[in-house]
Amino acid sequence: MRSAYHLMPPVAMLLILGLADHASSTEAPAACLPDQASALLQLKRSFNATIGDYPAAFRSWVAGADCCHWDGVRCGGAGGRVTSLDLSHRDLQASSGLDDALFSLTSLEYLDLSSNDFSKSKLPATGFEKLTGLTHLDLSNTNFAGLVPAGIGRLTSLNYLDLSTTFFVEELDDEYSITYYYSDTMAQLSEPETLLANLTNLEELRLGMVMVNMSSNYGTARWCDAMARSSPKLRVISMPYCSLSGPICHSLSALRSLSVIELHYNHLSGPVPEFLAALPNLSVLQLANNMFQGVFPPIIFQHEKLTTINLTKNLGISGNLPTSFSGDSSLQSLSVSNTNFSGTIPGSISNLRSLKELALGASGFSGVLPSSIGQLKSLSLLEVSGLELVGSIPSWISNLTSLTVLKFFSCGLSGPIPASIGNLKKLTKLALYNCHFSGVIAPQILNLTHLQYLLLHSNNLVGTVELSSYSKMQNLSALNLSNNRLVVMDGENSSSVVSYPSIVLLRLASCSISSFPNILQHLHEITFLDLSYNQIQGAIPLWAWKTLNLGFALFNLSHNKFTSIGSDHPLLPVYIEFFDLSFNNIEGVIPIPKEGSVTLDYSNNRFSSLPLNFSTYLSNTVLFKASNNSISGNIPPSICDRIKSLQLIDLSNNNLTGLIPSCLMEDADALQVLSLKDNHLTGELPDNIKEGCALSALDFSGNSIQGQLPRSLVACRNLEILDIGNNKISDSFPCWMSKLPQLQVLVLKSNKFIGQILDPSYTGGGNNCQFTKLQFADMSSNNLSGTLPEEWFKMLKSMIMDTCDNDMLMREQHLYYRGKMQSYQFTAGISYKGSGLTISKTLRTLVLIDVSNNAFHGRIPRSIGELVLLRALNMSHNALTGPIPVQFANLKQLELLDLSSNELSGEIL
Repeated sequence: MRSAYHLMPPVAMLLILGLADHASSTEAPAACLPDQASALLQLKRSFNATIGDYPAAFRSWVAGADCCHWDGVRCGGAGGRVTSLDLSHRDLQASSGLDDALFSLTSLEYLDLSSNDFSKSKLPATGFEKLTGLTHLDLSNTNFAGLVPAGIGRLTSLNYLDLSTTFFVEELDDEYSITYYYSDTMAQLSEPETLLANLTNLEELRLGMVMVNMSSNYGTARWCDAMARSSPKLRVISMPYCSLSGPICHSLSALRSLSVIELHYNHLSGPVPEFLAALPNLSVLQLANNMFQGVFPPIIFQHEKLTTINLTKNLGISGNLPTSFSGDSSLQSLSVSNTNFSGTIPGSISNLRSLKELALGASGFSGVLPSSIGQLKSLSLLEVSGLELVGSIPSWISNLTSLTVLKFFSCGLSGPIPASIGNLKKLTKLALYNCHFSGVIAPQILNLTHLQYLLLHSNNLVGTVELSSYSKMQNLSALNLSNNRLVVMDGENSSSVVSYPSIVLLRLASCSISSFPNILQHLHEITFLDLSYNQIQGAIPLWAWKTLNLGFALFNLSHNKFTSIGSDHPLLPVYIEFFDLSFNNIEGVIPIPKEGSVTLDYSNNRFSSLPLNFSTYLSNTVLFKASNNSISGNIPPSICDRIKSLQLIDLSNNNLTGLIPSCLMEDADALQVLSLKDNHLTGELPDNIKEGCALSALDFSGNSIQGQLPRSLVACRNLEILDIGNNKISDSFPCWMSKLPQLQVLVLKSNKFIGQILDPSYTGGGNNCQFTKLQFADMSSNNLSGTLPEEWFKMLKSMIMDTCDNDMLMREQHLYYRGKMQSYQFTAGISYKGSGLTISKTLRTLVLIDVSNNAFHGRIPRSIGELVLLRALNMSHNALTGPIPVQFANLKQLELLDLSSNELSGEIL
C-alpha cells in the first residue's frame, strides 16, 4: 500500500502546533480507566499467542500502561473509556470464541474484528445489546458460526454492519472453477428474523455468505420489503451468496440513497425492475449468477452514475445493447455474458471512455465486431461471444495493450489466431474456445510470460504441440487444448527441463496422444487432469500414483485403450473427486481411491470383481457406475453402510448373482437411480420401502426376479421410471401404481402378469387406474387378457396433450453435485415384427404403448385415436377383432404401428 506525504509551509506547521498545545493545556485526555484496561487484557488472553500477527497486534498492550494509547485502541472525551477497537487483519485465532470481556467496553462506537479466526465458534447470545453507542460493527471474515445474536439488532445507532465472508471464484476453464473462502473452515451464519427491524440508521449492510432465514420476514419474495421498511437510509446492500430467492421488490425504490446493490450468487428471479434506473445515486448493480428473466430495461444503461453493470450468468435475461451509448456515462465495468442478449454490438460503445471491463459473452450477438472497441485503450478485460458473429479476430485487438483477459468463446469467428496477440504482454488469461479458429497455434503465444490460463479447446487448430515448450510460461495454471485436430506429445527435452509451471488444470481430450505424458511427473500441483478420447495403451504408469498423490478434483482417462491401472493394490493412495475410467479395456479388481471420491465411473471395461470392503471408501461418493463389465458374485451387503450418501448406482450388464440387498430400496433416502439390469439376480424385490424414498429410476430388467411387485413402492413419490422387463414376476396389472404422480416409464414386458388392465378387484373399491404422466407403457409378452378398456386410454393425459410439464419428461435422469450436472440415460428395448430394437431417446420424441404378445380380445379402443402424441403402437399377437378405428387417422406423429397376428377385419382407410 502506498502512502501519500504532503509538505506543509513552516508557518502553517507552527500555527497548528500552537493550536495543539493550546488544546492540550485546556483539556488533557483522561487516562484509561482500570476496568477498560482489564477487559482489553482479558480479550488479549483469549487469542492464541503463537498464531498470526499476535506479537505486533499486542506489543503495546502492557499492564500498567495507558490503554488509550495501545495499538488499535482509542478513547473518547475525558472519561477514559474505550470508544474504538480495531484488531482487523491481524490473522489472530481465538479457539474459544469471542470473550465476554468485550462487552465491558460499553462506550464502544467503533468495533472492527475482521479477518481474524474465531474457529467456527458461536457469537455470544447476549452482550452486544450493551454496546448501545456502536455505529460501526465489522465482523467480516471471522469464521463465526450459528445465529446472529438478537442483540445486534438492538444497536439502533449502527450505520455500518458487515458480517460477510469474502469469497473468490477462479474460473479455470468453461467447466471447472475453484471457489476460495477466507477461512479453511468456513462456516455460515443464519440470520434471525429481527436482525434489521430496529436498525433504522443503517447505511451500509454487508452480509455476503450469510444464510438468510427464508421462513422469516425475509421470506421467498419479501426479503427486500423488510429491508426497505426497516432501514430507509441504506446506501449499500451487499448480499452475495445469501440464498435469496424471489423477485426484487418494488419497495426498494424508496431507498433513494442506494449507491451499491450487490446481489450476485443467489436464486433471485423475475424481471430486473426498471425503477433501478431512477435511483439517483446508483453506481454498482451486481446481479450476476441468479435466475432473472425477461427483457433488461434499456434505460438502465443510460444511468450516468453507474460504474458497474454485471448481469453475468442469468440465462433468462434478454435484451439488446443501446444503439447509442452516452459519452457522459461513468461505466467502468459492463458484463452481459451468459445471458440471452442478442443483436449487434454498437460502434458507440467506444463512448464509454472509462470502461475497463467489457464482457459481451452472449451467444445471441451477431454481425461484425465494431473496430471502435479498439479505441478503449484502458480495457483490461474483453470477453466476446456470439454464434452469428462473422469474420476473424480483428487486428485492432493488438492496440489494447492494457488487456489482462482476452476471451472469445462460443462464437462464429474463424481463421487463424493472429501472432500479434503475442504483443499483449500483460495478458494473464487467453481463452479462445468453441469457435472456428484454425491453423497452428502461433508460437508468439509462448512469449506471454504472465499468462495463467490458456484455453484453446474446441476449435479446428492443427499441428504438433510439444508440452515441454510451455515450460517457458512459468505462471501457467490452466492449459486446455482439447477437441482440436492437434497431435500432442511430451517433447524431446521434457525430462531435462529444469522448471515447469505449477499447472493446476491440464485438459488434453482428443489430442491424438498415444502414451501417458511423462510431463505429469513434474506437475506436482495438478488437480484437474483430462486425457479422455485418446489412444493411450497399456498400463497407467506406476509413478502416476506415487507422484500425483495430492488428490484430484478431476481424473478422466475415459475412452482410451488402457488395460491395467498400473498399481499393485486396488486401493489407490489418492483422493479423486471425479474419477472416470470408462470405455477402456481394464481388467481385474475395480480400483477405489482410498482417500475418497464423489463420482466413480468404471463402466465399459473388463473388470471382474469389487475389492473387499470397498464400500468403506465410499463415505462421500454420490455416483457409482460400473455397468458393462464382467463383475461376478453377489452385490456386497456392505454397500448398505454407504446408502445414505449414494445417489446413483449402476451395476447393469454384469454377471452378478444372488439377492438384491434390501437396503437399496428400503433405505433409499438419498438414492435416486438404481440400475441392476441384465445380470443374474434372483429372489423377490424388497417390500418394506419407507416414506421419504427418493428413488426416481429403477431398472431391474433382464434378471430372474420372482414374486410380486412390492406394494410399498408407492412410498417413492418421485419415481419416474420403472423397468422390470424380462424377469419372472407373477402379478396382476399394477393399477395401484397410478398413485405414483411422476411415473412416466412403465416396462412390464416378458413376465407373468395376468388378468385385465382394469382389474375389478381394484377399481371396484373406488380406486382408479389413471396414469396422468405415463408416456412409455410396455406390457408386452405377458398373460394379460380381457378387452382393452376404452376408459383407460382416455386417462393417459400425457399422450393426449403437450403440456408445460413435458419439458421435464426426460428419460435422461439428471443429478446435481456442487452445481455440476451428472446424467444417467435410460434405454429400453422394443419389439417390432419379431426384431428387437434398443432405443435411447427423450420421452418427447418417443411416446409408446406396447401390448403385443398377450391374450387381449375384442375391438381396438377408438380412444387410442385421441393419443395424438403417440409415436409407436404395437398391438400384435393378440386376438383383437373388428376394424381398425378411423380415429387412428388423428395419430399424425405415429412412426411405428404393428397390428399383425390378430383377427382384424374391414378396410384399411
